[in-house]
Amino acid sequence: MITFIGFLVLVLGILIVIISRINIQVDTLAWLKRFRAGQGVVLLFVGAVLMLLNSLFFFADRGFNYLLVYPTGKMSAVMEQGIKWRGFAKIDKWQKFIDVKVVGAGIEVDEKEVSGLMQPIPLRFIDQVTASGYVSTRFELPRDEESFISLAVKFRTMSNLVNNTIVPTVKEQLVNTAYMFAAQDYISGEAQSFRQVFEEQLKGGAYAVEKIEKRDTVFATIQDDSRSIKEIKTSYDVKRILENGVPKRIDHELSENSIIVSQVIVDNVELEATFKQRLEAQRDESAKRQLEQQKVETAKDAQQRIIAEGERDKAAERVAQEKEQVKALIAIETKLKQEETNRKLAAIALETEKLNAQKKKVQADAEAYEIAKKVSAGITPEVKLQLELDRDIRVAAEISKIKFPETMIIGGNEKGGTPLESLIGAAMAKQLQTSKTTDR
Repeated sequence: MITFIGFLVLVLGILIVIISRINIQVDTLAWLKRFRAGQGVVLLFVGAVLMLLNSLFFFADRGFNYLLVYPTGKMSAVMEQGIKWRGFAKIDKWQKFIDVKVVGAGIEVDEKEVSGLMQPIPLRFIDQVTASGYVSTRFELPRDEESFISLAVKFRTMSNLVNNTIVPTVKEQLVNTAYMFAAQDYISGEAQSFRQVFEEQLKGGAYAVEKIEKRDTVFATIQDDSRSIKEIKTSYDVKRILENGVPKRIDHELSENSIIVSQVIVDNVELEATFKQRLEAQRDESAKRQLEQQKVETAKDAQQRIIAEGERDKAAERVAQEKEQVKALIAIETKLKQEETNRKLAAIALETEKLNAQKKKVQADAEAYEIAKKVSAGITPEVKLQLELDRDIRVAAEISKIKFPETMIIGGNEKGGTPLESLIGAAMAKQLQTSKTTDR
């Protein structure tokens, strides 16, 4: 557009200069006579500048690098956005970031957003399991001018770089990475390591590796702890070759041309159907084995529980028997102590009886002595008792013979006595006196 405007301005300046020097009688060009020749020259200069402006300057878009080839053959690079000096150089436009993605069947992707499209990459793990790899990667062109110019000269076009270098390198390194892992390990938690190794090989070159075969003997254990060989399992391991403690690398096109790996994503690794079936069978067998092992462990636990309960019951019975023995011993000891106490009490009682007997004997001896004294005096206690009894009988008989007057005068005295009582007392005193006199 600017070139076209410059061309029009240039033509206008030429017409003004020509009309100002030549007398042309044309009504349609009469308005050009208003301009002077100097103004025409200025328009000529402005038009020429406008026409050459696109050849002298250009606008660098963001996200692109530019290779400039000057008429002299010199080359330079523009790697920043904005208005840049061109100087009649030929410009090759290169996309700064390159996206390469594996797209499966039936998935639609905007080809304008993705520079390189790939079909699912066939993989084979070290345990001979096949799979299909799906990855998304992003690459950045070299950031220094020298490397970029070298790459642009070497590959000439963006399509050539993507289809003949980047895409094959991604496939090769993904295949190499799969060869370093076993499918069983990949599904068992090595997916992150798989992605990391793939990224490292893209960035710094492929690892030099060696394949090592390993044979593992699997023993079948039974309950009595004896072992027998169940199977011999063969596996393979891939070791990185080290040089001075550093893994040896093999350069590829990306590392040689300073292409920067900006992003690596392993979208999916789809394992073959037969391996999935085998995994399901292994899962079922593993579940059964675990169930049987759990049953064995449960039986062992039950056995241990029964043994423990038996020991507990024996211990409880032993404790109960010991308690009974202790009770019996305590009872015997108590009885012995009681017998000892009874013996001591009996001894004390015997001593007491002896003392009582001695006391009675002393009393009897004293009474006998007293009686003997009395006997020697002529009156024994029995005789004295009989005499007193007879005396009382005679007194009673005499009292019964007393005749009292039928008429009495009852009076009182100061001491409160009665005449009857006085009479009776006097009579009894008289009779007693008479009786004593008679006895004598």
